[in-house]
Amino acid sequence: MDCENSEETAHPQSDGIPKSAGVKIVIVGGFGVGKTTMVGSVSEIRPLRTEETMTQAGVGIDDPAGVEQKTTTTVVLDFGRITVSREMVLYLFGAPGQERFWFLWKGLIEGALGAVVLVDTRRLEVSFDVMNRLEEQEVPFVVAINHFQDSPRHAIEDIRESLDLPESIPIVECDVRSRESSRDVLLELMGYLHSLTATQEAS
Repeated sequence: MDCENSEETAHPQSDGIPKSAGVKIVIVGGFGVGKTTMVGSVSEIRPLRTEETMTQAGVGIDDPAGVEQKTTTTVVLDFGRITVSREMVLYLFGAPGQERFWFLWKGLIEGALGAVVLVDTRRLEVSFDVMNRLEEQEVPFVVAINHFQDSPRHAIEDIRESLDLPESIPIVECDVRSRESSRDVLLELMGYLHSLTATQEAS
């Protein structure tokens, strides 16, 4: 399912209730940062997952540093849905994290209104290529720091400096296992997108 950023869902208008606007959001990040977990925790429907057991095919190609215990991996996408309000439904597309599957990203990102970049502080370096790809396709994004039990904690401003991000791009902390925390990340993204729209309209 592909949802253009201006598309409306097929719910008919009744009793004066407007149709819900369907908004496509992509969840991206490096290998093992929690994209599948985030989509699954926040989705109001049973999420579509394309996870496969990791095999010898990825040895020497995928970098498991920091996530050595991981046994499955997304090979196409994750898909979920969350209703923000009666007027807005978010369709969530989680992108595969391994670089060998990044050729799929262009199609997944196409038509997206915005993105969440999930970051693991143990492997900040993998985030640069991810953010570069979003910038190349002019997709606005927020950065969400997913805290793992053994991940080092850093001040937000230190992370901003390490990622070379301007003050205008929001950085939030989260636990993607929590529905409320994942929801708050999406609300942060929607607020950021709204502020961008307001700025464009005022200029």
